[in-house]
Amino acid sequence: QNAAGSRLDPPDFGRLRDDRHRSGRKTLAQRAKSGDLEVKRQATWGMSDEDDIAVAGPGDARKSAYADLDDDRLGFPAGQPFHAWYCHGAHRPDDRRQASCPGSIGRGCASTSLIRAFVIAALAVLAGPAGAESLRIATYNANLSRQGPGLLARDLAAGRDPQILAVAQVIAKARPDVLLVTEFDWDAKGTALAAFQTLLAGVGAELPFAFAFQPNTGLATGLDLDGDGALNGARDAQGYGRFSGHRGMAILSRLPINGAEARDFSAMLWRDLPGAAFPSGDLPAAAADILRLSTTGHWDVPLTLADGRSLHLLAWSATPPAFQPLQANIARNHDEAGFWTAYLNGALPLMAPTSRFVILGDANTDVADGSGNRAAMKALLSDHRLTDPAPKSPGGAGVALPGKVGDPALDTADWAGNRSVNDNLRVDYVLPSADLTATGAGVIWPSAEDPFAAIVAAASPHRLVWVDVEIP
Repeated sequence: QNAAGSRLDPPDFGRLRDDRHRSGRKTLAQRAKSGDLEVKRQATWGMSDEDDIAVAGPGDARKSAYADLDDDRLGFPAGQPFHAWYCHGAHRPDDRRQASCPGSIGRGCASTSLIRAFVIAALAVLAGPAGAESLRIATYNANLSRQGPGLLARDLAAGRDPQILAVAQVIAKARPDVLLVTEFDWDAKGTALAAFQTLLAGVGAELPFAFAFQPNTGLATGLDLDGDGALNGARDAQGYGRFSGHRGMAILSRLPINGAEARDFSAMLWRDLPGAAFPSGDLPAAAADILRLSTTGHWDVPLTLADGRSLHLLAWSATPPAFQPLQANIARNHDEAGFWTAYLNGALPLMAPTSRFVILGDANTDVADGSGNRAAMKALLSDHRLTDPAPKSPGGAGVALPGKVGDPALDTADWAGNRSVNDNLRVDYVLPSADLTATGAGVIWPSAEDPFAAIVAAASPHRLVWVDVEIP
């Protein structure tokens, strides 16, 4: 049984796979088919169980139900070593490859459950009488990517990069309780993210909990996906990237992140999405067996609210519907948004949350302007299970370009000077579930005469989008 419900007889999802598969060992699917009821009861379809710990801490007597199984979990990576990590506080990184007791409240410690219970109880006391909990949830393509591994961590540690300092000021201005950062270089030890937390704390934007799975960006496919005759280019990777982790994403939060139950769907093959628009004519024939749906990732990450309940963040960052291979990128961008509809509809062998969730990230699609197939994003915005608070800004409203169809106040990316786009577009979204009450929303894009506008422009072509929600 998992946190979302019981699934005793998982369907065959054998075509989903991960490129880290180890031969000679039974996969979870094979064990489930063999009639091993214990495995069937604990199959979690992409969930990283608290009891499934690759490296246990000192004195931790718990045994993993998957101790002799492949980590791949039917192709949904489980957040095992070299795949994901999370840390609590800028100076307390908890690399999930290692036991970090004592002095950490990360996974792999025998005392984790007690500490988590204490944190939840303390938050409940601070919250006061029972009632709606208010949170500001934000997404921001911060353009925190560099041209090589380790360079972002270097620049963050130095603390002098003008663009990084501008990003920190934008986030401090927004004062989010929860923040998804897209285009943020991932590294296996979480060095860059820990340095970013320290920087944010220094400007009054303390977000002590952080989490990231390894993204698909930069993972080699061994194929010439863009047709340029080379096999190892950035556009030949699972998602555009010059190195593994390039332009990844991360979650930072004031609330505890339940990393033990975070689920990563990023290893799902594109062709396995029901109704996938896989463009076989625009890609090598072998791509169908290798290419994943997620450019960066599709995650379901629960946060622990003050009363102990969960709020699920459904996060993604999609490919733009542009560049080579063009038709493939247009179709993939569409299907990356379409994943969430399939997930919520129960069209995948995955238990989706039915309440208290927020879909957020960089969709790289504007439903009124720009290029691409807008159908999947339009379906999300009109889904009765979601609310579109339609965040606006004075800065976007003041830059209405000729031929604009949509409301320029809704725009979240300043691409008017980008020759590939020549327009400002709404591409970043925060969409709360309908049971949450949106009490405010906005885009950090000041009017041109505001002195802060120069800082916003220096930070990123994208604008931070925030939504205030009350959780009953």
